[in-house]
Amino acid sequence: MRKIDNEQGTDNGTSDRKRFSFRINLFFFSSFIIFTVIIVRLAILQFVDGPQLKQQEASNVTKNVPLTPIRGTIYDSTGQNRLAYSTPVQSLYITLSKNYSDLLEKSRKPDKKLLPELENMTQKLANRFAQYGNKDEPKMTAEQIMDAMDRNYQRFSGFTPRLIKTNLNKDEVAYFMQHKSEFPGVDVVEETVRHYDPDTVAVQTVGYIKSYKSARETLAKYKNIQKSMSAENDPGLIYMDNESVGFDGLEFQYQEQLRGKNGYKTVPIDPRNMPEGVDSVTPPQKGDNVYSTINKEIQVKTENAIMDQLRWLHTHAVSGRTHPYAKTGFAVAMEVDTGNVVAMASMPDYDANYWQTGTISKDKYEEIKHVYQNATIKNVGSGQSGQHPDSTVLLGSTIKPLSVLIGLEEGLFTTNTYYQDTGAAYFGRNNSARVRNSSGHVYGSMDPATAIRHSSNAFMVDMVGKRLYNKYRNNATEDQGVNVWDRYMKEFGLGVSTGVDLPGEFKGLLEYTKKDESALSKLAYASFGQQGKYTPMQLAQYTTMIATKGKRMEPHLVSQIKDTNGNVVQTFKPKVLNEVKFPDAYWNEVIRGMATDVSAFKGFPYDFARKTGTSQQSVGRELKDNGVFIAFAPRQNPKLAVAVVIPEGGFGAWSAGPVARKIFDAYDEVYGLDGVPKKKDATATDPNAIKQP
Repeated sequence: MRKIDNEQGTDNGTSDRKRFSFRINLFFFSSFIIFTVIIVRLAILQFVDGPQLKQQEASNVTKNVPLTPIRGTIYDSTGQNRLAYSTPVQSLYITLSKNYSDLLEKSRKPDKKLLPELENMTQKLANRFAQYGNKDEPKMTAEQIMDAMDRNYQRFSGFTPRLIKTNLNKDEVAYFMQHKSEFPGVDVVEETVRHYDPDTVAVQTVGYIKSYKSARETLAKYKNIQKSMSAENDPGLIYMDNESVGFDGLEFQYQEQLRGKNGYKTVPIDPRNMPEGVDSVTPPQKGDNVYSTINKEIQVKTENAIMDQLRWLHTHAVSGRTHPYAKTGFAVAMEVDTGNVVAMASMPDYDANYWQTGTISKDKYEEIKHVYQNATIKNVGSGQSGQHPDSTVLLGSTIKPLSVLIGLEEGLFTTNTYYQDTGAAYFGRNNSARVRNSSGHVYGSMDPATAIRHSSNAFMVDMVGKRLYNKYRNNATEDQGVNVWDRYMKEFGLGVSTGVDLPGEFKGLLEYTKKDESALSKLAYASFGQQGKYTPMQLAQYTTMIATKGKRMEPHLVSQIKDTNGNVVQTFKPKVLNEVKFPDAYWNEVIRGMATDVSAFKGFPYDFARKTGTSQQSVGRELKDNGVFIAFAPRQNPKLAVAVVIPEGGFGAWSAGPVARKIFDAYDEVYGLDGVPKKKDATATDPNAIKQP
């Protein structure tokens, strides 16, 4: 029995070991099968399904290609005259669907068939342009078209459409629309071209355009836009290199409002950055329309008045001689109670349509380089450095109303003080410096108002310059009197920005700040207008301040902005920048003195306040006489202030005065200096009745 039990135990142990071994083998076999399946699946994913999935993923990548925005219109004050506007044109673009570059992907050998294919297309395009294009325009060659295609991606990325030709005529448009299948990637796209009033109305004020690519190289505004675009989520705000943007004037100042939003084409792209699939298009949004305060009729008459006067000065002798070097003239007309600038002329001017495409030829630039900038707010050279004055000249006697105001406010004299004018004033050590009246006139006894009317240099030196210096000479600072003078100048807008809504304003040249001259000498010469050069815009604002008895109005050139549906987006209201409060008697004394005889105003139906000026400045080794004139009308309840500057024009009464008279007459015709337009159909130009064309 015992032997049998041992044999049974042995049999059971062997059976257990066999079962355990079977389970182990089954486990390893199952694991092998599972891992084999996984490895095979991974291999399939990588080598079979991988390229397809990668292509599917790539197909989900899209790029937004901007479409040119439609720029808004700049109207004059009537809302009927377009100073700058855009018209639609049809342009032909091509999007390269293949890589035609000389340097293809390294993993591929260049396809010798691709370049001949592209060359064939360029020749076909050139042939069709020659066949259907305008007969009087230069024909595009195949080489020019090939260059525009930028096949080596030097200017554009793969998916970006290339502009081949703009301003297609109707025959070209019809042909390419009908034969689109013959020209893969070709699209006819509607764009706009910028136009400016052919009458050259306030061209420097309106400004001009340049391509965005060119503008961002020189203007900080566009450099900053480029930096911020990478973080921009709205593709409608992305600027394109070939997009036209405002570069000066109102075009630049109101760039954001005029631009609108560009449209964009959403393009699916493949891993090679080439387009594929179906595009979706979001159309551009038209920019807002800007309504200027410039009145075309008044502006054109102002421009003509300047040019007529320049021709007159070349042929008519004033004080025994003609003025052949009077080649430029500048004028600003500003409403006293609103700050509206109704005319701003910098003459000669030019045709701003030279900039129509955002570029200009070298020949055209040479033609206009001395006149395209706005000399009513900038210091512009004549192009003959060292021979003729720049556009910003010394004020001359037009400063004398302010000199008298300073004298009265500083207690240097009173409205009842009389001065004995002997024809000259002396100052400096041992009275070594002398200032004479114009032509050596001796005026005798005079009060402050009479000193302004006769334009007495002697009064200004003795009663203002010398006395202001003596009042502050014992202060710790030798130039304290000069600092006081400077403070008054800036309170009246001379030497600071006027706040006009235009870029690049020149603040003036303050010659009384020079260190190589004594404080006494600075104040003596400053008192009669020989120590500060200011722009016509600053002169007009200063004149307005006298008319309002102390309110420095902000000048502006835009009254309102409307969207394309005629809804008002923004309105610009009168704004007082600062106010100087002097006793009313001081203002009345000064305004009473602004009564110089000016023959050009003979028969003028309104009592008006005016001051002539003839500033002398040394240019090279010669003294040049510049004509300066300021005025406002009517004297009571003033409506319009005018400033005119004619460099090298001689006496202001003869050179600048006649221009001012024509400006006042033009304003009276359109609006009425008394509030009643003298023109029968003047209601059509009522600034309060701006219409949407």
